[in-house]
Amino acid sequence: MIVALVIACEVAFWVLLAAGLSVRYLLKRRRTSVVLLLCEPLLELVLLAVTAIDLKNGAAPDWRHGLAAVYIGFTVGLGPPTIKWADAWVAHRFSGGPRPAGPPKYGTARAVHEWKVAGRWILACAVGLALLQAAAWYVGGSRDTDPLRAWQLRLLLVLAVNVVIAAGYTVFPKREPGGHRPREAHRRP
Repeated sequence: MIVALVIACEVAFWVLLAAGLSVRYLLKRRRTSVVLLLCEPLLELVLLAVTAIDLKNGAAPDWRHGLAAVYIGFTVGLGPPTIKWADAWVAHRFSGGPRPAGPPKYGTARAVHEWKVAGRWILACAVGLALLQAAAWYVGGSRDTDPLRAWQLRLLLVLAVNVVIAAGYTVFPKREPGGHRPREAHRRP
């Protein structure tokens, strides 16, 4: 049941996003679109409540409960930028808005972008880790929490990969093809 609810939450996320943006740009009803988009966090609250009830009723903590926690974390960390991205593209396509700019490709600007992306993933992992830890404490010491701990290790790996990628762009900034670092003007004495 938990896996089906995670899938339903993901489908509902995209349905609410499409409905909210359609109402905003096709029907020109901004307030209604905001209400639709604000319903999205309710999905995660339902998933959290159902997962907690399932554990409270004696279900053994397993990978499904971990998946629910990770899904909620990823939605918290990655949901808002996804909504902004979709909003910008729909505004461009249907409302004459400017074409959304892609990420910077080179130099410090690219490194800053990668750290912002890493920050979103760090937030997602932190929320997931906190929910997994809360679930482990919630079920107490009498039940096996190894599946929840396994999810925590996976999240730490995801977190580490994102930090390494961002650090890589910081330490080894990507340069423009055929370009060199800008030379400083030399003055004659």
